[in-house]
Amino acid sequence: MNYPIQRRDFLRQSSVAAAAAALWPQSLYAQPDKKVRLGFIGVGLRGRNHVHNALGFADVEIPAICDVDPEAIAATQKLIRESGRKEAAAYAKGDHDFERMLKRDDLDGVIIATPWEWHVPMAVATMKAGKYAGVEVSATVTLQESWDLVDTYEKTGAHCMILENVCYRRDVMAVLNMVRQGLFGELIHLQCGYQHDLRPVKFNNGKQPYGGGVEFGEKAFSEARWRTQHSVDRNGDLYPTHGLGPVAQMIDINRGNQFLYLTSMATKSRGLHKYIVDNGGPNHPNAKVQFKLGDVVQTMIKCANGETILITHDTNSPRPYSLGFRVQGTQGLWLDDGDQIYIEGTTQTNDEWESDAAYMKTYDHPYWQASASVAEGAGHGGMDYFVIRDFINAVKTQTAPPIDVYDAAAWSAISPLSEQSIAQGSAPIEIPDFTRGKWKSNRPIFGL
Repeated sequence: MNYPIQRRDFLRQSSVAAAAAALWPQSLYAQPDKKVRLGFIGVGLRGRNHVHNALGFADVEIPAICDVDPEAIAATQKLIRESGRKEAAAYAKGDHDFERMLKRDDLDGVIIATPWEWHVPMAVATMKAGKYAGVEVSATVTLQESWDLVDTYEKTGAHCMILENVCYRRDVMAVLNMVRQGLFGELIHLQCGYQHDLRPVKFNNGKQPYGGGVEFGEKAFSEARWRTQHSVDRNGDLYPTHGLGPVAQMIDINRGNQFLYLTSMATKSRGLHKYIVDNGGPNHPNAKVQFKLGDVVQTMIKCANGETILITHDTNSPRPYSLGFRVQGTQGLWLDDGDQIYIEGTTQTNDEWESDAAYMKTYDHPYWQASASVAEGAGHGGMDYFVIRDFINAVKTQTAPPIDVYDAAAWSAISPLSEQSIAQGSAPIEIPDFTRGKWKSNRPIFGL
C-alpha cells in the first residue's frame, strides 16, 4: 500500500523494532521451530515498514532484499542489524535485479512494495519461482494484469496475497463481526473509498518531504517520482482497495457473492493544477501540465446478491482523511464518519444516531481481543501487524492466504474498469469473474 508515512513516524517505528521482537510472540504457529525465509523487493518507506514488522517475529529470517536505491538498502540493513540478525544479501543492480534474487533457493515468500506498474511483473515472477507473493495495493493497474495474476497462480499453485491492511482495521473488523452476527440484518448497500489529501505527497522535492514541493517525476522524492504520473495519464478510481477490500469481505465477494458491473463518473480536474500555482507560482513549468484525473471519482458496483457499493476516490482537494465507510442493512447501519450507528429496535431514540463506542467494545474482533497490545508498534494503528502476521502464517503452514489472488484481481480491477466507464460516458462495464465460477461454492475465510 502507499500511505504517506512521515519520516518521523518511520523512525519512531524503527526504534521499537528490537523491543517488538522481545514483546511479540516467539511463534504464532503450530511449527515453532520452522523458520520463514522472506525476501523483500522494494525497501523504501513502505517496504521498510514491512521489514520492521517482519523482524518482530523470531521465526522469520530475511536472506535477501532488493531495491534500486542504495540509501534504501543501507537503511534496511541497519534495521536488520539492530534486530540482531545478520545483513541480507542485497540486489541493487538495476530494475530487473529482482529476477536474480528470485533464483535463490532460500526464500519461501517475497513481499513486494514497489511502484504500481511493477507489482504484477514482480508478483508473477515470484510465483513462477515457486514462492509466495505478498503484493502491495493496488495489486494491478490494467485488467490484463488481474488475469495475469490469476492465470499464474492457477498454473503454478504458488499463492499471492494482496496486502490490504485496512481489512484488519480494528473498527472495520468489529463491524465485520457485527455483520456476521446479523446486527444489521441483511446487507443492502455499502459505501467506501479513499478520501485523503495527497497533494503534498504527489508534489515533493525531497527537501520538504510530504509538503511544500511542486515537483514530480525524476526531480521528486519517494512516491512523487512515480505516483503523480498516474494522475496525468488516467481518469478513474486509481486506488480502490483500501475501501473496497473491507466491504467486499462483509458481503462475501468471491465466496458466495460476486461483482457484476460498475458505472463511474468523474468531476473536472482542478486540484493538482491549483496546488502547483499556489505553491510554485503560475509560471512554474508544472503549471502547464494537463491532469486527466478528476478531483472526485465515484463508482457504483452492482453485486450478484443484489447489494450496491459506492466507492469514492478523492485525493486532490483539501479535506480530512476518511475512507467513508457506510454499512447498511435491513435492520440498521453504521457510518465511519462520526462513528455513528443506528439499529432499529435497539437504538433508544428513533431518527437519531447513537455513538458506536459501546458496540465496538461488545463486538471487538477476536484478533484484536487477543493481540491488540502486541500490534501496537506495527504502524497504522496496529493493522500492519495483522496483515504481515497472516502472510507469514500462510507461508509457514503452506496454506492459502486469507486475502487471495482472486481478491487481488477483483478489487484492483475496479481501477481500469472505472477508467473505461468514464471514457465511455459512464457506461455500465461488466466486471469479470476472476474465479471462473468458483465463487458459487467458495466459502468465507477471512478473519475466521
